[in-house]
Amino acid sequence: MLRKAFIGALLCVICGLPLGLVTGVPRPDRRYGAEHEVLAVLRVTSRELRVHRARAFRYGVAGGATAAYYDARYDLDAVRRVWYGLSPFGSWRGPAHAFVSFEFADSRFLSISVEARREPGERYSPWLGMLRRYELIYVVGDEPDVIGSRAVAKGEPVYLYPGRATPAQAARLLETLLRRAAELQVRPEYYHTLANNCATNLADAVNAITPGRVPWNRALVLPGFSDEFAYRLGLLALAKPPAEVRGHYRVEERARAAYGAQDFSTAIRQGLGRE
Repeated sequence: MLRKAFIGALLCVICGLPLGLVTGVPRPDRRYGAEHEVLAVLRVTSRELRVHRARAFRYGVAGGATAAYYDARYDLDAVRRVWYGLSPFGSWRGPAHAFVSFEFADSRFLSISVEARREPGERYSPWLGMLRRYELIYVVGDEPDVIGSRAVAKGEPVYLYPGRATPAQAARLLETLLRRAAELQVRPEYYHTLANNCATNLADAVNAITPGRVPWNRALVLPGFSDEFAYRLGLLALAKPPAEVRGHYRVEERARAAYGAQDFSTAIRQGLGRE
């Protein structure tokens, strides 16, 4: 919290912004774009996770999306691995989107993507993201949606790294993220490009399980560097530093080739982990 308050105050000073421009109360009742209109309903009972209205949009290479949702139940004791996804969206590697996917023993995958919740026709801007322009949303859905929205619809690069967490740790991380997602539906927050973004939310979840595990680093502001940071912290199951093997874990071409296939998640992981 101190970190978020400090960065917010610092930005106001640096940018010379009147405080009146960055005040206001986040609201859950705005009219949102189709991809952010519906929130998943999440229930964790004992060791079972129930998801209602998980997102399963399907995207065309020429643009456009078909909206779809699904209901599912997951056994938290069946979580086998967490995967760390990274999708740079600029010519410079720094700006990027980070997300996580959880692999279950029955070969199902559930993705969580922390995003700026946008209104119809609104595009993401990192500058507006510093002015409390967007609410924060946790998108919960399948991989053809979360990965396809970037690899297929936008043609952006996507890297998918295996995490080093044990199954028990991965399950705790999933539960922590889902509880945070549910809390945001009751007490919404503003997205902030530097202080409340995709990477900081994932770091906060890890630190909620193991306090101090992820210290402050520029990679939380520029997630494109977060694979190197996570590797140095021992969070990724890589035999070599990302700079040496990054191309091996790049999956957008596989994602486009396998799009529409039932075994999409398995297909894009062929050979991953065998560098």
